[in-house]
Amino acid sequence: MATLKVSILVPVFNEVESIRPVVELLLDLPINKELIIVDDCSTDGSSEVVASLECDGVRVCRHMHNLGKGAAIRTGLDIATGDVVVIQDADLEYDPADIPVLLETLQKQSVRVVYGYRDLSQQRFVVRWGNSFLTLITNLLFNGRLKDMESCYKMLTLELARSLNLRSVRFEIEAEITAKLLKRREAIVQVPIKYVPRVQKKKLVPFKDGPQGLWALIRFRFTD
Repeated sequence: MATLKVSILVPVFNEVESIRPVVELLLDLPINKELIIVDDCSTDGSSEVVASLECDGVRVCRHMHNLGKGAAIRTGLDIATGDVVVIQDADLEYDPADIPVLLETLQKQSVRVVYGYRDLSQQRFVVRWGNSFLTLITNLLFNGRLKDMESCYKMLTLELARSLNLRSVRFEIEAEITAKLLKRREAIVQVPIKYVPRVQKKKLVPFKDGPQGLWALIRFRFTD
């Protein structure tokens, strides 16, 4: 089986405490990889930490204005050189050790998309309800069978990811990716992943980002 190169896209905004440990864990992964860190105009010292991490296998770019997670992912996609891409949040909620599992699943099952799904039981009620609701609406709109539409761990072939022509700039990027894949009837294999909700305040605001995600699902269901 050919060894695939994985482009790991790491959007960063004000994660000064966690970005270095995340990158160290990613560098230790026993896979062929490149890390693409996109600093979305951090103001807490993350930019300096990110700059110090650039080395062979780690590419760094910086937005001059804060644009959002979706914009950072799109920037990473533009410069990725791997065979497949996966998104890694910079806050230690997700365990990078699951990335090789996603890759092995993608190769063994000969698919172009693998999603990691979380156990959401430890999330705050409002966040858990919002995630479950958006996944339910996704399945109803697209006749899907997803367990966790909002999961960060989405692994796609680079060719497929670029063909989606993503436009979202904030957290609704998750809905856009999923909507476009399901609309194309792309097979999505799902595997369980480890997940520890962050204790500090999340950047995702349920009553703001939830409706945006819902609107993205509806919009991409009925338009191109």
